[in-house]
Amino acid sequence: MEQGPDADAQLPVGVAPVAPPAASQIFGDRFGLAERYVAHLADTGVSHGLLGPREAPRLWSRHVLNCAVVTELIGQDQLVADVGSGAGLPGLAMAIRRPDLQVVLIEPLLRRVTWLQRVVDDLELSNVVIERGRAEQLWDAIGPVDVVTSRAVSALDNLATWSAPLLRPGGVMLPMRGSSAAADVEQSEKVLAAVGVTGADVVECGAQWLDEPTTVVRLTVGRPQRLSKSGAASKKSKRSRRARL
Repeated sequence: MEQGPDADAQLPVGVAPVAPPAASQIFGDRFGLAERYVAHLADTGVSHGLLGPREAPRLWSRHVLNCAVVTELIGQDQLVADVGSGAGLPGLAMAIRRPDLQVVLIEPLLRRVTWLQRVVDDLELSNVVIERGRAEQLWDAIGPVDVVTSRAVSALDNLATWSAPLLRPGGVMLPMRGSSAAADVEQSEKVLAAVGVTGADVVECGAQWLDEPTTVVRLTVGRPQRLSKSGAASKKSKRSRRARL
């Protein structure tokens, strides 16, 4: 099982934490790429304000491994959109672990997009593209995708409203949530139904490797719906294309 560093420990900016044994097991022959990604996070990820300095000791346990294991829920050769990618979590961790996936990082802030592009270029990740904008601005630009992921972006009802229209019929949303996941689903039932969710369950990933498995809400969307500002389904036609990678 993965053993994380002391949460109260402090590392100088630019110093990456030592990878726990679970990291090489999770990433396999892609472990070297994962180490380089963590080095970016520990250096410019912190100095550019994408992560707080107190997160540096926990980059592996709380961030990279926590995100990478979500790929257990994603099938082979799928197109994945990561909404509000920020420092590339979970999207870049997924793309590193699973080179068969095609991953679109969606991020509205220019400084984050610039940072993400530098990291993707340095790691030579040919299975990643970056789109600047909010998810709802990109419905017609990158969809339909097979899976939409997100982490620490917004409330579940907001995420569902933004994410569902990116999906193909039968696609899946995989927002990473905490201990309140089941309550989030219950509180968002009306919105989830309105955007086309036909199935919802709370699952844990990485239990064989992580001391604290990752909690994910898995939402299956039958016929994705766009909601108007009033909350009603929009009749606007969906002219879209798959992202070109």
